[in-house]
Amino acid sequence: MKTYVLNGPNLGRLGTRQVDVYGLISYAGLVELCQTSGAEYGLDVEVRQTDAEHEMLAWLHAAADEQAAVVLNPGAWSHYSYAIRDACAMLRGPLVEVHISNIHAREEFRHHSVVSAVATGVICGLGVHGYRLALAHVAHLARADESTAGQG
Repeated sequence: MKTYVLNGPNLGRLGTRQVDVYGLISYAGLVELCQTSGAEYGLDVEVRQTDAEHEMLAWLHAAADEQAAVVLNPGAWSHYSYAIRDACAMLRGPLVEVHISNIHAREEFRHHSVVSAVATGVICGLGVHGYRLALAHVAHLARADESTAGQG
């Protein structure tokens, strides 16, 4: 199953940005973790990061057209971008929202995500391991779809 791991603003700064919150893994390390995990789960994973909202919207639209799965860390867009939320609502494949930190234990403005309501599931506060869990869930859903195909 084609799976996009899409990362929003500031995530390209992993390893140097607030290491007490986001850890020491670099963005390159996160990409490697996602690609390795995806391969283990039999997924065709492509990892991308952008600080430009219009670029994220184009990627989400393309994923919707492809019926691809998406693992999304929308970063700060989680809390206010209705454009990102609406693009996520168009997805026809599973959407797992991931946050490295526990957004509910941080500043009050981070406690709510406008994306969560249209996500298949949400993982937060488990560090970059949350990406592995999200990819495992996507693989589980793909296997479940394959096992029920043709039974209708």
